[in-house]
Amino acid sequence: MGRGKIEIKRIENLSNRQVTYSKRRNGIIKKAKEITVLCDARVSLIIFASSGKMHEYCSPSTSLTNMLDEYHKAGKPRLWDAKHENLNNEIERVKKENDNMQIELRHLRGEDITSLNHRDLMALEETLETGLASVRNKQMEVLKMMRRNEKILEEENRRLSFALQQQEIAIENSAREMENGYQQRMREYNAHMPFAFRVQPIQPNLQDRI
Repeated sequence: MGRGKIEIKRIENLSNRQVTYSKRRNGIIKKAKEITVLCDARVSLIIFASSGKMHEYCSPSTSLTNMLDEYHKAGKPRLWDAKHENLNNEIERVKKENDNMQIELRHLRGEDITSLNHRDLMALEETLETGLASVRNKQMEVLKMMRRNEKILEEENRRLSFALQQQEIAIENSAREMENGYQQRMREYNAHMPFAFRVQPIQPNLQDRI
């Protein structure tokens, strides 16, 4: 008996659906490979599972990009939407702008200027003079700032030196006051002590001279 026909509808059982997808996906890819070899055809196949995983096959003699180009050349609608088209245009614009900037930069360095006419050379000279003037102005600003900072550092150094000198003077005065206070206390102490107990200066022994 032949196989019964299967009703084409969504398989509700998740496990059965995954098994069926795997088998039929492999079968479609196998058929694509076979028709490529048997009929010398160019085939490009992309399959997305419900999980989002992608499987693809492309004939060895071509690529997906070439297949899309031929598809568009055949008069079929473009597969790019307006958003992608605008993005592609923006990329092309940025590329052209970058190329122009690279050419202008080479001209500013004095490279590849043989093809420029007199008017272009005059404009280039004006641009260089304007840039040179801006650089000189900035250089003067930096120089003035350095001199101003130098003066600030000198004033700060003088202030610190004066503060250090005042501190040294204060220390010397404090030491002198302490010494004077000590001598004054010793005099007061001796004044209140009996004469016999006072501290007497050392006298030489007269017997040593005989």
